[in-house]
Amino acid sequence: MGNNGSTRASRKPSERSSRKKPAGGGVSRRALLIGGGAVVAAGTVAVLVRDEVKRAWWRVPGVAKPRKAGELDYAGATWVAASEANWRRADRPDDFGIDRVIIHVTQGSFDSAVRVFQDPAHRAATHYIVGQDGRVVQMIRELDVAYQAGNRSFNERAVGIEHEGFVDRPKDLTKAMYESSARLTASICARHGIPIDREHIIGHVEVPGTDHTDPGPHWDWDRYLKLVRRAATAPPTPAPTASATASASAKAE
Repeated sequence: MGNNGSTRASRKPSERSSRKKPAGGGVSRRALLIGGGAVVAAGTVAVLVRDEVKRAWWRVPGVAKPRKAGELDYAGATWVAASEANWRRADRPDDFGIDRVIIHVTQGSFDSAVRVFQDPAHRAATHYIVGQDGRVVQMIRELDVAYQAGNRSFNERAVGIEHEGFVDRPKDLTKAMYESSARLTASICARHGIPIDREHIIGHVEVPGTDHTDPGPHWDWDRYLKLVRRAATAPPTPAPTASATASASAKAE
């Protein structure tokens, strides 16, 4: 093989002259292809930038994303707001995809869990709390990031559920709690397209880097997943009555 110079020198004049130029000094097909690719690439970038701005506009100082006070993601819950120091605003799943449910145990009573999640000094909270009697309180919107797992990545991708009780007391894990929590988890999985399995429904102890042990050795994962799968195929349950809502709110205050 010769170098570029020798190759060009050996080419006959007729070969060079036989290549026609575009009429009227027009743009060659190669130039159109290259230029068209640049236009497509620029258009793709413009769409990506537009979508990112659309998702992030409310983060501009002085601009707040529209929200309704007390709005629920799960109809079976009542709303009691956590302190804003225990979570951060987000736009999930647009900014962070949700692909996990994290199961916690409170190591205390239902009411004490509500109180600490309302305390700005606590610096932690979950989206939901489930009581031994089956009642459910939502304290953080699912679109927001709860400081729940001690791992930023898992906080950003997960919805957290606390359960009333202690990890070393199997009697605290009641039938009403399991069934109520399973309905809640099935609802979360349906909303976010989360598979109902042990890879995507995990305990706090399984979060990388955590020093927590909940939900503990007495949490019956086989039983729980069966209940979640059953709830996922069951008809939706009615919303709580006004009296039940008032009662739960009063107990949480």
